[in-house]
Amino acid sequence: MSEAPPTAPKRSRIQQRNRKRILEAALDVFSQHGYRGSTLDQIAEAAGLSKPNILYYFSGKEEIHVTLLARLMEAWLDPLEQMNANGDPLTELLGYIRRKMEMSRLYPRESRLFANEIIQGAPRMGGNLETGLKPLFDEKCRLIQDWVDAGLLAPVDPAHLIISIWATTQHYADFEAQVRVLIPDNEAAWTAAQQHVETMFTKLLAP
Repeated sequence: MSEAPPTAPKRSRIQQRNRKRILEAALDVFSQHGYRGSTLDQIAEAAGLSKPNILYYFSGKEEIHVTLLARLMEAWLDPLEQMNANGDPLTELLGYIRRKMEMSRLYPRESRLFANEIIQGAPRMGGNLETGLKPLFDEKCRLIQDWVDAGLLAPVDPAHLIISIWATTQHYADFEAQVRVLIPDNEAAWTAAQQHVETMFTKLLAP
């Protein structure tokens, strides 16, 4: 009989807590400085740990960055996956837009981390884009085209519609510093932004 493959040892609570602490600190550093402008020393300082301690948990800056990106991709795909083929088309698309706006409000650092990676040519995320995002994107484009062909939505290009939703909703996270200067009342800004974006896409999509 062949032996069962060895299982990875279970991490202690302290190890789990320190990994979480490192990833949280790295998210701050990467979202501010990008991958190239970030260092292990900066991450260690932000985490309140020594650099050797960081290297006990991760082999280096790249492993930390890839770990964050992998977790982010799962979260980023979820709102699009929730779009229901059996629902009302306009309701489903507006629900997707609301989820994307909420993610931008709650997770601006994650959005900037993703944007920085894409701007650099997706050197550490290209495979995930091909195997994770592209099939889901194609599936939802076909669904939107079916809705358009059935007269349930106004004629739109599904691919550019989704990209326009990303560009509009993620702007509020990626350019958060600019938005805060232009509209200082943060809560009012988010409420008005939500209403404006929904109204804009409703007018575009209503048959």
